[in-house]
Amino acid sequence: MLLFLDVDGTLLPFGAVGAAGSSGPVGAYPLYAPAFPLPAEAADHPLLARVDPALGALLASLGCELVWATTWMDDANTCLAPWLGLPPLPVVDWPDADDDGRTGLHWKTRPLVSWAAGRDFVWVDDEVTDDDRVWVAGHHPGRALVHRVEAQRGLTDEDFVVLEEWIRG
Repeated sequence: MLLFLDVDGTLLPFGAVGAAGSSGPVGAYPLYAPAFPLPAEAADHPLLARVDPALGALLASLGCELVWATTWMDDANTCLAPWLGLPPLPVVDWPDADDDGRTGLHWKTRPLVSWAAGRDFVWVDDEVTDDDRVWVAGHHPGRALVHRVEAQRGLTDEDFVVLEEWIRG
């Protein structure tokens, strides 16, 4: 089973609610120290400290083939994989043409279903909608979970419960 993994808003929270319910990034993100040795290319990346390195072990424990489904492309392997203690992962190579927006689908939806080639998959992203879920259900012959993550928090324990139950079920 594949697990398509977005980065921005999924592993890397953004748009957090600030103090006293105000909106905007007011330093509300927890910051983490590296748990694994980092290559020089990743050591000074300004956003990595927002990513909990423990997510790597949690993702690996799901027993899926992890695949980067992000605009970070190969930078996900250069920066994030070492930060998370993961090996280099396959990267979805996005087509040059985005979905034209008239379908209501996320621009990743069709390419990910194509990439899965009928295999069961989980897609975790902060931008998916019911339109994507309906389209995947109608166009993908395997099992698929299209799971929305709250961008302000990124992947949480509650998300992992949902993923584990669906994968095991």
